[in-house]
Amino acid sequence: MANESILVIEDEEDIAELIRFNLTKDGYRVAWAETGEQGLSRIEHDPPDLVLLDLMLPGVHGLEVCRRLKSDRRTASLPIVIVSARGDESDVVTGLELGAEDYVTKPFSPRVLLARVRAVLRRKRAEPVDKDSPITRDGLRIHPGRREVHLEGRSIELTNSEFRILHLLAARPGWVFTRYQIVDGIRGENYPVTERSVDVLMVGLRKKLGTRGGLIETVRGVGYRFKGD
Repeated sequence: MANESILVIEDEEDIAELIRFNLTKDGYRVAWAETGEQGLSRIEHDPPDLVLLDLMLPGVHGLEVCRRLKSDRRTASLPIVIVSARGDESDVVTGLELGAEDYVTKPFSPRVLLARVRAVLRRKRAEPVDKDSPITRDGLRIHPGRREVHLEGRSIELTNSEFRILHLLAARPGWVFTRYQIVDGIRGENYPVTERSVDVLMVGLRKKLGTRGGLIETVRGVGYRFKGD
């Protein structure tokens, strides 16, 4: 197992200790910060491989910590898993739209949290180095440089929007994208489109993918993801 480092930003010591105990037992190196300010300072001086981030922090709120990290090119690729008692759909969507890779609600199962951490780090290690590299999965081949898609050797004709959605999702299998993240990814920020428009595009894309349409999974109340391993 890779000896990755994880920073836990959590103001409740008992919860931080529970997380630290289970992560350490699983082979990870764990550091702890009690406030958002401390977390940001630690990341600046010693960037971890992943951050577990509470939201209700004293001082700088967890969502603001997430926003700062994801808007800074030096830390934009740092994986963040939000761990919070705030489990309303709006909170989950906000966290994901700010760039968090996953969202775990309290109270949580340590085994589930470990599985989420492993999955995020596994996806990080598996990220393609070249964004123009072809992606192959279950007989589906996506070639971004040529803007071509083949299913079991047969060419599939997609619109520009359909192609960009497919490539956006397939480049990060298992990652959940909200509808607005999808809009930003295929059209640029602030493009005037409704959530319904994304859903309609997904219906058409799945239909064209035929038997492989199931590779695009709906995450109820949040958005979509490309089926991970």
